[in-house]
Amino acid sequence: MTNGNFHRWKSIFLSVVLLFSTVPVESKSTEQPYDIVITNGHIIDGTGSPWYSGDLAIRDGKIAAIGNLHDAARSRTIDARGQVVAPGFIDMLGQSEYTILVDPRLPSKIYQGITTEITGEGESIAPLNDAILKADQEQYDHYRIHVDWRTFREYFSRLEKQHTGINIASYVGATRVRRMVLGDNDVQPTLGQLEQMREIVRQAMRDGAVGVSTSLEYAPAPYAKTEELIALAAEASRFGGIYATHMRNEGTGILAAIDEALRIGREARIPVEIWHLKVGGKPSWGHMPEVVAKINSARAQGLDVTADTYAYTAWFNDFSAFIPAWAHDGGNAKLIERLKDPASVQICLLPRISGTTNGRRSPVPKQSSSAWYTILSCFHCKARRCRRSQNFGTRSRWMRSSTCSSKIMDSLPWPSSECRSRTFPSLSSSPGSPSITTPPALRPKASSDGSILIRARTARSRASFANTSARNTC
Repeated sequence: MTNGNFHRWKSIFLSVVLLFSTVPVESKSTEQPYDIVITNGHIIDGTGSPWYSGDLAIRDGKIAAIGNLHDAARSRTIDARGQVVAPGFIDMLGQSEYTILVDPRLPSKIYQGITTEITGEGESIAPLNDAILKADQEQYDHYRIHVDWRTFREYFSRLEKQHTGINIASYVGATRVRRMVLGDNDVQPTLGQLEQMREIVRQAMRDGAVGVSTSLEYAPAPYAKTEELIALAAEASRFGGIYATHMRNEGTGILAAIDEALRIGREARIPVEIWHLKVGGKPSWGHMPEVVAKINSARAQGLDVTADTYAYTAWFNDFSAFIPAWAHDGGNAKLIERLKDPASVQICLLPRISGTTNGRRSPVPKQSSSAWYTILSCFHCKARRCRRSQNFGTRSRWMRSSTCSSKIMDSLPWPSSECRSRTFPSLSSSPGSPSITTPPALRPKASSDGSILIRARTARSRASFANTSARNTC
């Protein structure tokens, strides 16, 4: 949005904080002057009807009248000629459940015209038990939040006492439900445990949750089978909730992921919301028409399914999200143990952009301008583990029997054979392999035990990997 457009929209957002549907409308002015009259706007009232021209009056923070208010007394006038006057926008997936406890005003939402946010992407703010509280304590400490709730009812009560700048609601996350009963382990629930999970969903819905959500790319969520998700979604359906999902795959496996979401909606008899719909990674570019067609086909068959997108091409994620799900089995503590184990982890140094390095041209296709190199953790692969990599949508030709891949490989243009030759060229034994001059800050150094100590420096960030075994293959 240009600077000019931003200022033109500022007056619109002033009206966004108002609730169109809850205030009686008057047809003429009253004796008491209005605080604000917004004139000459294109009014979209949220009912689904086309826009219409008119004026809108505000008194005591509420809409007091809509119509021709040319002669009405007022303290202030906002001319919205050529602009839209609309109710507040609903953010179907926000992540302000913690920050709203830090700054209840949530100005970043208000300034965008968002007056209602739904939170809880697979992991939700509640329910909570001692094990989860201990595991996630670092996050609470980061925000300096004192946790005085265990249920949604108690969390919402805290929000009501402190007041909030916007309306906020939450899904109950299927990941949180799973952690409450099964922890962070890669296990399947017994019938008794599944019933416990269903009861947690029922109680969350009674406490005010608006549905069940999943975030199936982030451990321990990938451990859940479709049947488990159907059972939880069916409980939310009984209370009029919806099923919202960050699907298992948003890259080359997206069509199968949509099929799973549609199956859950169909068998649980629940509306489906697909979050941040996209086709991620170069191999998927150009396939969005197929994705939209699949969703439209389901709608034509009577399934209540919708999707949302974000209006930008950039993205962000934790580095741990690119590590295969099997490595997260048991939670972060176990993951860190595996990262420290030379037998289970390799460090691969992958060139990321074309350009000059120490005066020599790099043969690697341009990918990113943010750094020279990317550090990628590639876990040593057992046959059992390789089978699980299918959840990450990695194409089979990029797989090797001695390597494991994660979804980050979807965005890389080279197969493992190229990685083998381009990683640590001085250590590579491949005849005739292309070589590049590695910047000094990135050159591997041998330790006394024969492993490689890497100190990697990029243009915008630094990373240090100490006492980690590194090999010239990934």
